[in-house]
Amino acid sequence: MSDVQRSAAPAASDQSSSRSASRRAGGFDLGRILLEGRAFFALIAIVIIFSMLSPVYFSTSNFLTMSSHVAIFGLLSVGMLLVILTGGIDLSVGSTMGLAGVIAGFMMQGVSLDIFGMTLYPPVWAVVVLTCVAGAFVGMINGVLVSIFKVPAFVATLGTLYVARGVALLMTDGLTYNNLGGNPEFGNTGFDWLGFNRLFGVPVGVLIFAAVAIACMFALNRTPFGRWVYASGGNARAAELSGVPVKRVQVWVYVLSGVCAAIAGLVLSSQLTSAGPTAGTTYELTAIAGVVIGGAALTGGRGNVRGTLLGAFVIGFLSDGLVIIGVSSYWQTVFMGAVIVLAVLLNSIQYKPRKKRSASAKDQKTPPAPSGAS
Repeated sequence: MSDVQRSAAPAASDQSSSRSASRRAGGFDLGRILLEGRAFFALIAIVIIFSMLSPVYFSTSNFLTMSSHVAIFGLLSVGMLLVILTGGIDLSVGSTMGLAGVIAGFMMQGVSLDIFGMTLYPPVWAVVVLTCVAGAFVGMINGVLVSIFKVPAFVATLGTLYVARGVALLMTDGLTYNNLGGNPEFGNTGFDWLGFNRLFGVPVGVLIFAAVAIACMFALNRTPFGRWVYASGGNARAAELSGVPVKRVQVWVYVLSGVCAAIAGLVLSSQLTSAGPTAGTTYELTAIAGVVIGGAALTGGRGNVRGTLLGAFVIGFLSDGLVIIGVSSYWQTVFMGAVIVLAVLLNSIQYKPRKKRSASAKDQKTPPAPSGAS
């Protein structure tokens, strides 16, 4: 009987160790929960800290105002997420955003046709459609350069960044289009509706941002296109051998990124009731930061819309909070840079150890070869 008890003792210890290991592998690892949900916890911490530092921060009106600012970053980040999921990068979204605003302002001022001696004033819906087409065109150029001509995404989008910004400067001669409200006599009023109007008390820009995010989330989770995006970013060669149209997917994600940038340019121009050629400068870095803070891997194949939304809100609420408490704009730049570096560091911590753990688990499962085998 004592022999049975002695043999049962190591078995019980093995069971307890296996249970503790299963708890660590399951949902009870606090460190893993904090790491994977870092964007959410960071957002909660930002709200609590700035609410204690400023009495006006925690209010419905301020949250709606900050959300309208987040909508600009968020639209760029959603488009950037699609590109990063395929293992690419789009540095041209800020310039595309500025170019889109200039194109909209140009059409709202009236398109002169000297040949016919007339000036056309397109309706607002036509301005929106044509601006989105222009953004899609810029994205298509990026996609073709990356997928067909095999130009590195960093170089290709850096080139279009300068081209788009230069076109915007040429169109305006370095000036700004003002008074984009339109004229009732010409039937082109309503452009400011995107930036100032509210539906059910929520700014229209925020609703547009939510609609784009929901559509992107549905596409990634419920459609073959979403599975192709993740497969292309995980292993492009294997995905292509499996029948995934990798080149077509790459073109489309850049097109969608250009469209998101154009929509962001429309919303920003409507909020400012003006369009300048320098609008959106360095916004591409903010978009990348939102994606990285949300947990997406810059190597592709990992990330989701939910995390990107949280990342965009972290950036927006942090920057607005620093403004509210009166922090210098120079220090704001320092804080934003520190947040980006920390987010990249946490991403490397989150993704790299998994491979080691999985490899060690496989080694433990692999039985040792018999010593006497020939």
